[in-house]
Amino acid sequence: MMGDERRCIALIAHDGRKQALVDFAGANRSFFERFKLIGTGTTGGRLQSIDLEVECLASGPLGGDAQIAARITEGQVHAVIFFRDPMGKHPHEPDINMLLRQCDVHNIPLATNAATAHLLIGGF
Repeated sequence: MMGDERRCIALIAHDGRKQALVDFAGANRSFFERFKLIGTGTTGGRLQSIDLEVECLASGPLGGDAQIAARITEGQVHAVIFFRDPMGKHPHEPDINMLLRQCDVHNIPLATNAATAHLLIGGF
């Protein structure tokens, strides 16, 4: 088999929501271990610290959201779990909006909090 043929899930979290995503992923480890995982820099590193295999891209403010959006466009990402901080200001908001738009354009499931993430993984 050439390359990684598993379906890919992108995992992203704003600073105030990183621990919630790590806790969610840890509680659902058996689910996530079946997939290729990619994440933005710091979030990916936090997930690696709980022994999940995650390909780390750039951090969000340095273009990680744009990298994930590009992979969605290329058909390489099959779901996105993005624990967002709706109350915070984010200097890379245009990249975040592009990522959310690409999910909509390419019909990619997107969960933005623990409740929708539970529904997403239950349907996979």
